[in-house]
Amino acid sequence: MRRFLNTLSGRFLMLTVAFVMLAEVLILVPSVAGFREDYLLLRLEKAQIASLALLASDDMITPELEAELLANAGVYNVVLRRDEVRQLVLSSPIPVPVEDTYDLRLAGPFRLIRDAFMDLLDIDGGVIRVIGEPVKSGGSLIEVTLESGPMRLAMLEYGARVLVLSALISVVTAVLLFLAVRRLLVLPIRRVVAHMTAYAEAPEDARRVIAPTAKVRELREAEEALQMMQTQLIGALRQKERLAQLGAAVAKISHDLRNILTTAQLFADRLGASADPAVARAAPKLVGSIRRAVSLCESTLTFGRAEEPPPQLARLPLRRLMEEVAEAESLGADNLVTCLIDVPPGMVIKADGEQLYRVLGNLVRNARQAIEATGQSGTIELSAGEGEEEWWIKVGDTGPGLPPKAREHLFTAFQGGTRKGGSGLGLAISAELVRGHGGRLNLLRTGEDGTEFIIRLPKGAGLGEAA
Repeated sequence: MRRFLNTLSGRFLMLTVAFVMLAEVLILVPSVAGFREDYLLLRLEKAQIASLALLASDDMITPELEAELLANAGVYNVVLRRDEVRQLVLSSPIPVPVEDTYDLRLAGPFRLIRDAFMDLLDIDGGVIRVIGEPVKSGGSLIEVTLESGPMRLAMLEYGARVLVLSALISVVTAVLLFLAVRRLLVLPIRRVVAHMTAYAEAPEDARRVIAPTAKVRELREAEEALQMMQTQLIGALRQKERLAQLGAAVAKISHDLRNILTTAQLFADRLGASADPAVARAAPKLVGSIRRAVSLCESTLTFGRAEEPPPQLARLPLRRLMEEVAEAESLGADNLVTCLIDVPPGMVIKADGEQLYRVLGNLVRNARQAIEATGQSGTIELSAGEGEEEWWIKVGDTGPGLPPKAREHLFTAFQGGTRKGGSGLGLAISAELVRGHGGRLNLLRTGEDGTEFIIRLPKGAGLGEAA
């Protein structure tokens, strides 16, 4: 029984019975008050009939007949006022003094309820006086005295009948509501729970996705929301599996590519000793590019293990680093995309040069590709400055701005691609590298007039080192 009462159906059944009984009790009190008023009015009517019978016989009745008339009316005496004359028509000895007087002509609903409640509490009973208006214009006033005990018993019997009837009504109502709620709510909820349990056992099985069938709007909305969530989860799980396979493939490729680039680096080192001045000048740049490629392969292997190496902080000239990034991306006056560098002379920051190069390279590459996609010329501006607590670096462009989908998942890998076909991995890696420095990478603005990112790097000590 306790287990049933802890269910939604059981609690709804209890609440239904309780509320119906409460409603019946609220109805019972006025009903008993109305019954009491009818009881007293009936006594007044019978007393009036008895008094009119006496008046019709010109007071020629025997004491026995008078007593019979009073007993039939259920009163001790009758006073009738006619033609401004107050006359004791029928009378008999009153066993005890009159306790209360009730004038039904002045009684309102609240007063009737109060008087009925007081009579129910009066266990001992007594004699009461009741005043009312005669029926059929039989006078201006009629007054009787009667015993309150029989009236109280009649009220209790009436109340008991109402309570029994109320109990039957509440039980029937509760059962009907219970069956209706079970049909309309409980069974659909159990169906949703069963679908959720079955789906949890095999979340990749698309056959276990719920098909909305509920006719109740709220339940149907819940089923549709569950269906959408299950569908999205299946897609996410499939994407996760594909990404895991892709990660394993990329790790293998990066591992082999790193070995190939290491060999190429050895040959590039020998080019530095070439007698050709052009080759000698290009050799350091080639070596630097290969070194960065090797570092990128190693970082890719590290990213596959869901971790980035901590930055190796060192003081470095920022303008030179920006020039290397611009040169690597072929941003010059002769190209479609030009680069402007606005950095205070001699500005030096404390950061990991390789990681900051990757961050700026990703941002500049995205900007260049966005401008080139429009087929028009454009400009990329690299600027920097510093405050008391941090350095800031801005990367802005005159491109078309970021698409809405890219803004929603800007720094999420494989979801925040800034161009069609992009993976969004560059921005995700960049944000992670900046966070490794204790800084932040944020989007300042984007629109038809271009896009601008800002990198904030703290000057304070971090990573277990002194500032």
